[in-house]
Amino acid sequence: MQDKLKSRPGAMLRKLREDRGWTLAEVSDKTGLAVSTLSKIENNKMSLTYDKLSRISKGLAIDISVLFGSEVALDSGASGAKGFSGRRSVIRSGEGSVLETPNYLHLYPATELLNKQMVPIFGQPQARTLADFGELLRHSGEEFSVILEGSVLFHTELYAPVLLKKGDSVYFDSSMGHAYLRASNEPCHVLTICSDGASLAAAGYPPALAEMGELTPVAVASEKLAKPKTARKK
Repeated sequence: MQDKLKSRPGAMLRKLREDRGWTLAEVSDKTGLAVSTLSKIENNKMSLTYDKLSRISKGLAIDISVLFGSEVALDSGASGAKGFSGRRSVIRSGEGSVLETPNYLHLYPATELLNKQMVPIFGQPQARTLADFGELLRHSGEEFSVILEGSVLFHTELYAPVLLKKGDSVYFDSSMGHAYLRASNEPCHVLTICSDGASLAAAGYPPALAEMGELTPVAVASEKLAKPKTARKK
């Protein structure tokens, strides 16, 4: 993964914003990200985690692939989700768009496909402790991960940490704070599949729901998932 050309989603965000005549403040209102954060993203001074990618794509009603350089999707809107069947994408080992953060090295495959119903990510956890990791990640939708190599200490805000080894997997509500920590010195590789109902609905997927209006049943479900949860009493 390190040998691959790294993506620059910040440059695509700037292009999109300038093409549509938006200010950073307007993008901030749409995404909930601070102006200072967006400025750092655009100037390649801040790495993008999946939760930030998700917030940008949802807030701007674009497909997440736009941020990896699929400029054709900038003006495709919801129509890109309609009328296709039998599509496929063959990804060779190591192919994809690379994003590196202090906590993860991520490879996003099949970024040429728009309006995907799920987002696959090959990840290499980097942080070894929660102190190194920082704030837990959270985003709408659900998430499935399987450990391909090595071991991971999986943290969530509502459950005790669990050690996951090669072949183990976890499926969870990703609006719950979570973190994948590298738990051994050996190489660590994780395949993660993310769904994000609100972002998919904003991108026009599935078409039958998107035609019902701005607030679809999928978006409603995501909002319910995103509501704060109270921890169980000990």
